[in-house]
Amino acid sequence: MTDRVTIAIDDAGVADVRLNRPEKMNALDPAMFDGIVDAIEQLGSDSSVRAVVLSGEGRAFCAGLDMASFAGMAQKSAADNDDGDDDGADRLMKRTYGDANKFQQVAWGWHVLPVPVIAAVHGVAFGGGFQIACGADIRVTAPDTRHAIMEMKWGLVPDMAGIPIVRNLARDDVVRELCYTARIFDGAEALDYGFATKLSDDPHADAMELAHEIASKSPDAVRANKRLLNMSRDQHAAEILLEESREQAGVIGKPNQIEAVMAGMAKRPGNFKDVA
Repeated sequence: MTDRVTIAIDDAGVADVRLNRPEKMNALDPAMFDGIVDAIEQLGSDSSVRAVVLSGEGRAFCAGLDMASFAGMAQKSAADNDDGDDDGADRLMKRTYGDANKFQQVAWGWHVLPVPVIAAVHGVAFGGGFQIACGADIRVTAPDTRHAIMEMKWGLVPDMAGIPIVRNLARDDVVRELCYTARIFDGAEALDYGFATKLSDDPHADAMELAHEIASKSPDAVRANKRLLNMSRDQHAAEILLEESREQAGVIGKPNQIEAVMAGMAKRPGNFKDVA
């Protein structure tokens, strides 16, 4: 476990899990990826856990991928492509956590965790942060939270389990519009679309209250309910997870994706080449 994620489990079996990089709005760097995956594994192996509240320290839930880390990954992918090296694609395509790769596991892992997960969302939930929040069973969201399926801004696809997760939360046309545009939307819109379960001025307190209510019920029945609900929802999820990685491997590090990053960082329109 890294210091990027903290876990406190109380006597009721409620795990208070916090992304702990507040100075960077809990942006996802390699240590944060490791911390989240480790937290999921720790909680999954602890039979005393009855429910989980997932939140972010400081001003935000999670601002998405750390841009410095992202730039390094994109440059390495570009270099791999130039050298004819497929290591970047191999990292995406390799299934290291069941049906998922490591990047997908930080969101998908909450979905398949045996106990209910409640995300307390505030500040921003962008890109990977939005997908992590959507991996929870329930989302308690502050009204002024800013959300976005941000990957299009960087010339990418939402490949952190976003597609198999959000396809069951919102209408297909809504998901498409948000994926295609990377538009930012607030808590009220998230509630209307289906990405928020309820709005709250104090998401963490309300999420903890709900988690304790769930923890007071039979843990056998709660876990059985989650298994059944996931089974009804996850038909063919494995194929979609694999296709997410395949599509991402096909765009990351390519000229148009690099141009998307450069344009985004310079806050200018992108100058993209036509698809071959």
